[in-house]
Amino acid sequence: MKYYVVDAFTQCVFGGNPAGVCVLEEPLSREIMQYIAAENNLSETAFVYKNKVGKYDLRWFTPKAEIDLCGHATLGTAFVVSHFVDPCVQGMEFSTLSGILTVKRKGNLFEMDFPRRIPEKINITQEMIEAAGVKAKEAYLSRDLILVFEDEDSVVNLNPDFQKVLELEVGLGLVATARGSKYDFVSRCFYPKLGVNEDPVTGSAHSSLIPLWAEKLERSTLRAKQVSNRGGELFCENADERVKIAGEAILYLQGEINL
Repeated sequence: MKYYVVDAFTQCVFGGNPAGVCVLEEPLSREIMQYIAAENNLSETAFVYKNKVGKYDLRWFTPKAEIDLCGHATLGTAFVVSHFVDPCVQGMEFSTLSGILTVKRKGNLFEMDFPRRIPEKINITQEMIEAAGVKAKEAYLSRDLILVFEDEDSVVNLNPDFQKVLELEVGLGLVATARGSKYDFVSRCFYPKLGVNEDPVTGSAHSSLIPLWAEKLERSTLRAKQVSNRGGELFCENADERVKIAGEAILYLQGEINL
């Protein structure tokens, strides 16, 4: 099968979040896809299949498990589809575990339409403090545990205890966020439960971060920065029951997987 690695949410190779994208000629078993994702050892490997009615089926796997939503691998897949599968296509529909996701190509940007996940405010526990290594200002829960910190530096300098993050009873991942200095908000995302200590840029976490910050800042259009070592920029919109997340992408590698 054709295989690509795309750096998502960046204009530059070695930035953003690398996603593996496998273009299938026929459906594969879940077991084989999990083996491939583990072999690739990227935070996400996407598997895209153009079905008999001309639509795209899309699934995402970490090295350890299949997940129900992934932003950077969807962006990477849209980049691959529009460049190598159906060149110059401007609109794409993907059938996924999170329903139908649409992506529109707007110049160099790929705008993804994702479900919105409004986080619920919860109490900060001692376990959260020990996992993060420092006490947050607020805590919220949706798919992930979201800790809001006082300022951007607190997020940049965060040094979580990954074993204690792994042991947290709530949240698939731990997301640290704060209001930004040059951006509306910044974040970092940690997923040891999925075999990924820190995810460089996490589009799916923004399904919760966007409504959270849209309410705090009282506006619907936002620019976000994930302040990992690789870094990534996201253009965000809070839109009714959905969120729109846009970013750029660049090809790093293309080749073939032999089974």
